[in-house]
Amino acid sequence: MRRALGRGLEALIPAAAPTTGDEPTAAAVLTLPIEKIRPNHLQPRKFFDPEKLSELASSIKTHGLAQPILVSYDAPRDTYELIAGERRLRASELAGLREVQAIVRTPESEKSRLAITLVENLQREDLNPIESALGYLRLMKEFHISQTDVGGVVGKSKSAISNTLRLLDLPEEIQKALQFGQLSEGHGRALLMIENSLERHRVFQLILAQKLSVRQAEDLARHANGNTAETEEKAPAKHKPLKSADIRALENGLQHSLGTKVDIKTKKDPTKGAITIHFYSLTDFDKIIKALQK
Repeated sequence: MRRALGRGLEALIPAAAPTTGDEPTAAAVLTLPIEKIRPNHLQPRKFFDPEKLSELASSIKTHGLAQPILVSYDAPRDTYELIAGERRLRASELAGLREVQAIVRTPESEKSRLAITLVENLQREDLNPIESALGYLRLMKEFHISQTDVGGVVGKSKSAISNTLRLLDLPEEIQKALQFGQLSEGHGRALLMIENSLERHRVFQLILAQKLSVRQAEDLARHANGNTAETEEKAPAKHKPLKSADIRALENGLQHSLGTKVDIKTKKDPTKGAITIHFYSLTDFDKIIKALQK
């Protein structure tokens, strides 16, 4: 295996076996009914941003699907299983399409399917940092390869792979903020610089509350280790009132429950305020209403 590294999927799986003639040709581009495409049970992506899905759906309505999804053919069921492109598939369905263009591949085994799924997704830029880190880790464990090898397969440097994997050392609360796009990977790396867990949590809350840039977060992190007073002095002042940790925790909990963006705003009197629940399609709206009526 090591001799073949650096050549993408060929480093992990052999070429697909020839087709029998009764199934679609490997790598053929077909127009398939969306209803015949099943989700991929090995999908590394766990969170789909409703707002970005809505934006992609609007683009697909106007310009069509720029790149086909990737599927494999299941002859016994006469259906297709998604290998890569679930975000594009969901957006196409949201746009009202009944058919979608797809490239057909024929993995020889579940391990081959896993390799294709992981590499196809990891070579894209729309996975959040935690999804990428979990994908890299799974490649390393399933195929017994090093960080350098993973970099060769997905086209990234060893240092980039290492920095992303280190994000899994962060507490769950910070990992969730990375998954929901509240923090960037750069913010996560800055928080990793802080040795004391209480101080790290304090700086994390400050980054969220004041929407600090990565550079500001790095400045705070450099002074956080053993110098709390200087850290507070470095924190940029904002005139905008800050949300408390309790309010942000409530927002995060509601976002997880409803699967969409939630804003909680309190007035000067903290017993009064408003909750704004965002929706980006009628389907989202129906799901939210059903959840609230339970």
